[in-house]
Amino acid sequence: MDTYVKADNAVETERPPDPGTELARTEAASRRRPEVSKRQWPPRLGRLALSAGLLVLLLGGGSWWYFKPRAEVAYVSAEVTRGAVAPYVTASGSVNPVVTVQVGTYVSGVIQQLQCDFNTQVKAGQLCAKIDPRPYQVLVNEDTAALAAARAQLGKDQAALGYAKLNYARQIKLVAENLASKDAVDLARSAYDQAHAQVGLDQATVVQRQAALDAANVNLGYTNITSPVDGTVVSRNITQGQTVAASFQTPTLFLIATDLTHMQVDASVSESDIGTVKTGDMASFTVEAFPAHVFRGRVMQVRQSPQTIQNVVTYDVVVQADNPQLLLKPGMTADVRIVTAEARDALRVPVEALRYWPETVPKSPQDGAASPRVWTLRNGRPVAIPVAVGLTDDTHAQIEQGALSRGDPVIIGERAPGAAARPAAASRPRAPFL
Repeated sequence: MDTYVKADNAVETERPPDPGTELARTEAASRRRPEVSKRQWPPRLGRLALSAGLLVLLLGGGSWWYFKPRAEVAYVSAEVTRGAVAPYVTASGSVNPVVTVQVGTYVSGVIQQLQCDFNTQVKAGQLCAKIDPRPYQVLVNEDTAALAAARAQLGKDQAALGYAKLNYARQIKLVAENLASKDAVDLARSAYDQAHAQVGLDQATVVQRQAALDAANVNLGYTNITSPVDGTVVSRNITQGQTVAASFQTPTLFLIATDLTHMQVDASVSESDIGTVKTGDMASFTVEAFPAHVFRGRVMQVRQSPQTIQNVVTYDVVVQADNPQLLLKPGMTADVRIVTAEARDALRVPVEALRYWPETVPKSPQDGAASPRVWTLRNGRPVAIPVAVGLTDDTHAQIEQGALSRGDPVIIGERAPGAAARPAAASRPRAPFL
């Protein structure tokens, strides 16, 4: 039995509810509640009704959006003009002299004299450095003495040959008079032949000694480091007193540029652009030292040898340019633009005009790059004009055929009233040297 606490803190045993009282309460509650029909909708019909309601709402919202009053679209247009259209290829490269000569040394030794420095103007044959010649002069002296000894030996053996010849002739006469034996004649003949052979050996020795002396003189001459061409010393890699060793590889002592008033840019053109570059194309480039100065040149060579760096294939394109003010220095980095084709005084439109398509005009899959067109306004509505496009650069496209003339407006974008213009597409920024 449960207990409960009265207000006066007296504990009593809980009394069971009165059946009559509980029945009366239940009947009163049932009279207060409205009678609920026991008929229920099936779950599937409820979902169908909900879907139909959502569909009606979507159709109504779409109809309202389609038929609501719209703000008038303002079209952005540009005029058809005449001018140059010149597609180009961009690349980067380094500035180098047209002809650069590396001056090295054939012999080893200590640099005794140094007469050329950076930026020295030199002439062909001018002495730039001198290696200590004393070791090589000693060799020349030795070979000179050896040659003199060989010549002296040749003179001695020639005298012996003369005596052997006379003795041989004398023995022949004595045999004819029966005054000498045949064996004496044979001995005289053998001595004569040996003397003749010795003279030939001495003559070969003289030639050999002469060649050794010539080689020693050549090496002695190599101790003088001279300029092979007229030009300017670009680089000096030695100092006075330094020892150079030419045993395995010829060391480079000086780097001489023949003519710094004519320079070339070795530009690296990617394999995707090399197909349009050819010899004779006009080119222009800038360097970081003179960003506002545009240097102009011409493509002189498109080399066939590929250069692969980290799986990127490029080709060397040689651009020659004049440098009368000597502004260009060897090793400068150049940003090159090579004009691959050019149409002068061409009828042209902005490239945005070819990319534009009105939002109010549906576009079919057949309307693409295969059928280029531009849009113009006729009675306030955009009208398409089919065109034939020629050359295209980053800003303009050449119009070869089409019902367009200079001054005609073509649509390049549209904007709502009070809003900024929405062009067809953002064009690539022009290079600073265009």
